[in-house]
Amino acid sequence: MSRLTDLRFRAATSVQRRVNPLLRRLPLQTVLETTGRVSGLPRQTPVGGRRVGDAFWLVSEFGERSQYVRNIKADPRVRVRIRGRWHEGTAHLMPKDDPVARLRRLPRLNSTAVRVIGTGLLTVRVDLAD
Repeated sequence: MSRLTDLRFRAATSVQRRVNPLLRRLPLQTVLETTGRVSGLPRQTPVGGRRVGDAFWLVSEFGERSQYVRNIKADPRVRVRIRGRWHEGTAHLMPKDDPVARLRRLPRLNSTAVRVIGTGLLTVRVDLAD
């Protein structure tokens, strides 16, 4: 990993640590809830993505370095809050999916930020149970 990549990752995660607690409280903010792989506690992360049928799609800007991706690898059972309503589901990491092409079909503002900040894009699909 290059020094620039590591710097971008550290800068982005530093900002996210301060902003995410505020975003999680916004009732219409989409939130992904995973189970902490070490603590076993619910971990909520604001995300951008889109529901398509019975699936919710998103792109992780730091791929397998993202804490929520690491939690999904340990336990793929998740919940997603979409428009204020929680949905249970099973998350799948999609390394063969083209994340840049996927971002073109997701909400523009978030997709732009993910492309600019991201260093290891990874598509995630959540199959919703309800």
